[in-house]
Amino acid sequence: MKCPRCGSEMTVDTHRKYNIEMCYNCGYTEGRSSGDGQQAGATNFQHMKELNMNELAVFLSEGVGVDKDKVFSWLCAAHEE
Repeated sequence: MKCPRCGSEMTVDTHRKYNIEMCYNCGYTEGRSSGDGQQAGATNFQHMKELNMNELAVFLSEGVGVDKDKVFSWLCAAHEE
């Protein structure tokens, strides 16, 4: 199943009474209300503004298919300017 927030593959969490889908990329949990820190209907750009550089590198590399280290080095170079 694809995550509705970021589009990456979700993982089944079996450590609860019932299995739920979770996204380890952005933290989305199936069935959680919109009060989990992100507004309902927030865009990917709004979500990216809340990520730190490591989370942003993973988010961009999985979505675009570029090597995570290349994205991270690009973000570090842009941040130093």
